[in-house]
Amino acid sequence: MAKAKSKAKRSTAKRRSTARNKSQSVRSMRREAAAHRLSRFFVPLIIAVCLIGGIVFFGLMGYKTAIASDFFAVRAVDIRGVDRAPADDIRKIVAANTEKTGVWLADLPSIREKIEKLPFVKTAAVSMQLPSGIRVNVLERVPAAVVRLNAGDFLVDSEGVILAAATKPEPTMPFVMRGWDEAKTEKAPADNIQRIRLYKKMLDEWRDLGLSERVKEVNLADLRDPQAVIVDSGKPIYVMLAKDNLAKSLKSAMEAVAGKGEKIKGVNAAGISPVLDYIGN
Repeated sequence: MAKAKSKAKRSTAKRRSTARNKSQSVRSMRREAAAHRLSRFFVPLIIAVCLIGGIVFFGLMGYKTAIASDFFAVRAVDIRGVDRAPADDIRKIVAANTEKTGVWLADLPSIREKIEKLPFVKTAAVSMQLPSGIRVNVLERVPAAVVRLNAGDFLVDSEGVILAAATKPEPTMPFVMRGWDEAKTEKAPADNIQRIRLYKKMLDEWRDLGLSERVKEVNLADLRDPQAVIVDSGKPIYVMLAKDNLAKSLKSAMEAVAGKGEKIKGVNAAGISPVLDYIGN
């Protein structure tokens, strides 16, 4: 009886051992299968990543080599819209800012900002013309008046921006404006713009009547009391004008002093009829 029990125990232990061995074998096979699946996934992935990395690396190297080559060096600067703005200075700015970068890496906003600081340049648009060109489209400031300042005569645009010294006669602006407010006050810019508008009105009205060439200068220090200087018999004559009727008042003053320039100092033409101020009075 004891032997039978012992034999049964050994048999049970053997079955359990066999079951454990089978279970361990199954788990081992599963681990090996999982490892095999992972290797089949990750190995190609790693190889692909390496290949892509290599392609990107060599692509970047090729890109840097290409853009640094003479192929993208600036050979032409196409400047448009320039009349008074200094085209040579624009070319120098472009050349200085593209010497190392070429066209492809040129800092176009920086180039534009520098060009817009030049005289007569209101705005500029800078663009690439691949592979070796830069185009600059300029919108210029247009002179609206010749203004006499403490430092001399200067061209000024309709916004009151002082552009450059007036170094030669301006056929479209035959007379000079005096009375410009050079003070740095809040009121001065607005008043100066009003002076430019009045100056342009004088130009338009007097040109239509053929009178503008006889005016040497105007004084617009007091916007309510515009004045002009004309010449008769080789002598300057000061004329007080009617602001609301610039053409008629100037014409009547010229007619009143015709041939009498040596005797007359000034004319008040702001009223109904001109009043002459003779020399010596």
